[in-house]
Amino acid sequence: MKTFFELLKREFAMFWNNSVLRILFIGAPIMYGVLLGYVYNKGKVTHLPIIVVDHDQSKLSKRAIEMMGDNEVLSIAVLQFDENNLSRLMIEKDAASVVIIPEGFEKQVLTKKYPEITTIVNTANVLTANYASTAIQVVLGTLKVGVQLETLRKQGVPENLLMSQYEPFKTTFIKKNNRSTNYMYFLWPGILATVLQQVLMLGLALSFAAEFENNTFKELVYKSSSTFKLLMVKIIPYLIMSFGIWLLYWFFTWWFKIPFYENLGTLTLIAGLFVVSVCFIGVLVSILLPNQLKATEVLMVIATPSFILSGFTWPLSQMPVWIQDIASIIPLTHFLPIFRILIIENGPVDLTYPYIHKLLLIMVIGFVLSFIALYIKKRKVLKEVKA
Repeated sequence: MKTFFELLKREFAMFWNNSVLRILFIGAPIMYGVLLGYVYNKGKVTHLPIIVVDHDQSKLSKRAIEMMGDNEVLSIAVLQFDENNLSRLMIEKDAASVVIIPEGFEKQVLTKKYPEITTIVNTANVLTANYASTAIQVVLGTLKVGVQLETLRKQGVPENLLMSQYEPFKTTFIKKNNRSTNYMYFLWPGILATVLQQVLMLGLALSFAAEFENNTFKELVYKSSSTFKLLMVKIIPYLIMSFGIWLLYWFFTWWFKIPFYENLGTLTLIAGLFVVSVCFIGVLVSILLPNQLKATEVLMVIATPSFILSGFTWPLSQMPVWIQDIASIIPLTHFLPIFRILIIENGPVDLTYPYIHKLLLIMVIGFVLSFIALYIKKRKVLKEVKA
């Protein structure tokens, strides 16, 4: 046991003496946590610039413009009365939409000729396009209701019959989970989990590869010939440091006032499975590719697209089957749904079992392959010594 703790001490010393690894593993989670926390701190998109072209210049068109200006999502960047230079203006003002009110709009409304308001949506940015178009639909829908009710009043319809004539049925929308539709609550934790996976993989890419490159692997084998102990010596320091990063993430949720309170203990235990699974993948590549640069490059290829492939933002079910198969071997793919169920949706633990089973499968396969690969490397070294 004394030898084991000496090797752990040696591993921590190797980590701390590697300035690049130290900055990467400790600095990246802090930097991304703070940077992205402030990027998404607002949570909602507001004051998106739009351009309004008012050909009519009537009371009704002015009311529509005022309503758009009062909407928190919209901000009228330009109000003009012709369509000159619209394309250029959209780029200059970074406008999310252009609303064109036709000539004779009010007159046609009053005579029931059903004029058409045209909205040009700038879909160069899908997020702002969706926010702006939804807000404009709400504004114009509200205006329609107001005009319709006003028309019915002028026709002498009693007030108690107005709503029954206009509204044949009611609709109710109830927001559940992230009721404020805060973008930060949705995206920020997923990115931080991705960062944790990436720094673990990159850190462990150097674990055995550095020993092989520096010809210190023999020294390691002399100190302990147990394959299991050698694996644990490399992984345990990262488990300990990962717990520190997890506590740091918890502090960030408090700092940025993110209301994640439920199921944190359960999620922490499952996060341990996630970290161990990632560690065994990193160690396996480090054993198979005894070159620090190559091991790092391979793990970068695995880690970089993992957030996109995880299905966290774009549904996994909408991806081709072969991409789903690739995504299924990445631990992040199974951890992020667990996070969503336990923290965002406050769901019961049993709904996470399918994802936990897949994490366990990745962990076991990673351990077995790492054990076999390291055992073969160790046997080769011991044979060279005997020879």
